[in-house]
Amino acid sequence: MNQSVQTPKKGIYRRFVKRPMDFILSLIALVILSPVLLIIAILVRNKLGSPVIFKQKRPGLNEKIFTMYKFRTMTDEKDENGNLLPDSVRLTKFGRTLRLTSLDELPELFNIIKGDMSIVGPRPLLISYLPYYTVNEKLRHTTRPGLTGLAQISGRNYLEWNNRLAKDIEYVERINFKNDLLIITKTIVNILKKSDIAVDTNAVEGNLANIRRNNK
Repeated sequence: MNQSVQTPKKGIYRRFVKRPMDFILSLIALVILSPVLLIIAILVRNKLGSPVIFKQKRPGLNEKIFTMYKFRTMTDEKDENGNLLPDSVRLTKFGRTLRLTSLDELPELFNIIKGDMSIVGPRPLLISYLPYYTVNEKLRHTTRPGLTGLAQISGRNYLEWNNRLAKDIEYVERINFKNDLLIITKTIVNILKKSDIAVDTNAVEGNLANIRRNNK
């Protein structure tokens, strides 16, 4: 990472509690939700085909690249030239349901157990965005990316990019048990209310790389 990026001071919770808590809670969640995961996997296989798990490389702690797991939500439909059709065409009603309920995110529990991710933290974004962060925004990679985060409970994909990244930095600078518990609780409430969940994220948020290039 850029040497000018100063990692915020780590308290006791961040140094000794957060990672063990992530591991234990994710393991418990996987055991409890294993029937749900199995049912979703079968439905994805029957409705959308194989592979059931969508894998994508994302930058994590210290910008180390890892493979993030999600349930597949789109088909592999192609045009006459063999090119994939637009996301809006390949996203089925079933795939929309998975996204609206955030069930497509459940395989990320395996990422948390592996140590790639945390339950709470800045969401892992695309690798292609790395060159476009400001020095301050690079602080988002001084902690593990999260299954949910402060930006997600503050508007999720409907937040403008600068505000979303600012929320990530605000979280990183104030990591503590109370904030994590609040974020987890509000995330559950938002999921149950289906609040601030954008199904077509590309249409809502735009592309950070294009936005930053155009603003230069």
